Amino acid sequence: MMKNNIVAGLDLGTTKVCAVIAEQIENEKFKVLGFGVAPSEGLSRGLVANISKTAEAIQSAVAIASNRAGIQVQELNVGVAGEHITSLRHRNYVTITNEEHEITKEDLQRLEADVRTIPIPSDRQILHIIPEEFFIDYNGNIDNPIGMTGTRLEASNHIVLAAIPAIQNIRKSVERAGFKVAQYILQPIASSSSVLDDSEKDLGVLLIDIGGGTTDIAVLHKKAIKHSKVFGVAGNQVTNDIRESLGIVTSEAELLKKQHGYATEAAIIRDEEITIRGVGGKGSTRIPISLLTQIISLRMRELFTLIDNDIRSVGLRNKIKAGIVLTGGGSMLRGCTELAEEVFGMHCRIGIPLEFSTGAVVEMEKPEFATVVGLIKGIPGQKVLNVGAVSKSKKVKKNIVKESWTRFREFFNEL
Repeated sequence: MMKNNIVAGLDLGTTKVCAVIAEQIENEKFKVLGFGVAPSEGLSRGLVANISKTAEAIQSAVAIASNRAGIQVQELNVGVAGEHITSLRHRNYVTITNEEHEITKEDLQRLEADVRTIPIPSDRQILHIIPEEFFIDYNGNIDNPIGMTGTRLEASNHIVLAAIPAIQNIRKSVERAGFKVAQYILQPIASSSSVLDDSEKDLGVLLIDIGGGTTDIAVLHKKAIKHSKVFGVAGNQVTNDIRESLGIVTSEAELLKKQHGYATEAAIIRDEEITIRGVGGKGSTRIPISLLTQIISLRMRELFTLIDNDIRSVGLRNKIKAGIVLTGGGSMLRGCTELAEEVFGMHCRIGIPLEFSTGAVVEMEKPEFATVVGLIKGIPGQKVLNVGAVSKSKKVKKNIVKESWTRFREFFNEL
């Protein structure tokens, strides 16, 4: 028995790999059947650095999700990030020559085929072609031109480019794990589909997805994506700053960040002293939380300033009327919204995945799962692909599941 409405998403993060299996029950409604998380050791700043280790993490995460769902999958919607990602805007047109001058799906396909002829660097490939706006006989503000009449169909497109080697390494990792890629989806696009509501997308919103190795941004206006970019400054850099400044090991620095860290001193509730464990023969010391916060705040302010400068440089700063939405694991740092409001001068909120059909997976209603939930939805406006899921009667191999659960427990015990 095949289940044609089953879809799976895979988020390849620098610190963890997440897999989700869901059932599409309506147009925009999904029921999460199972999810899995495994520690990630084969990625760095959004790029695959070790195919074998990445494949092992994929196997573990998908095995856990499959065991929980009682379903195996063959294909995955895979998130793509990294500083190799670039984007550009391109406007093109086709002539409508049929007898009634009615615009059809084939005309949209001709528009896309025309975009694919534009010159791009030889080491890049087109990841997405997303129409921002259509024009018929020079009249714009058209969302869906199919069925309308005209002689000239024009589109303004947001084009996302990715480095070919980076995509090939992702594909090799997924295939070595025993799966196939159904769709490659830019991570900020996936996150935007899971944490933003229609009014924000219409008014204009800046999404900032702070991960472990990279921070992804997307600007949406009039329900269309206008700009996307990936920055190599994220949670791991904050942890490394703490490590270097205080002379402690990485695991201790990460623990301090999560337990006592703030993004801005204004958010500190009580400036207590905390114990810093020494390394080797070095004894423990005590520092005020405000000192730890100063270390964190410098890097977080740098990140938000980089983003602010970027959206100003592309002329979109004044389009953001609905404010900022922070998501990703890094957004859970206390004081993040306060610092963002200070740097950008506009309202900010934390984004959690929206539109679950049921509350069956409460654990996933967190910012860190924004990307993987968006991946199961696919690219907005595109039909969810059949991932070839098999029936519940086909069991997952016991040894893989046991190994995956062990990795899963070890990962969270270290947090």
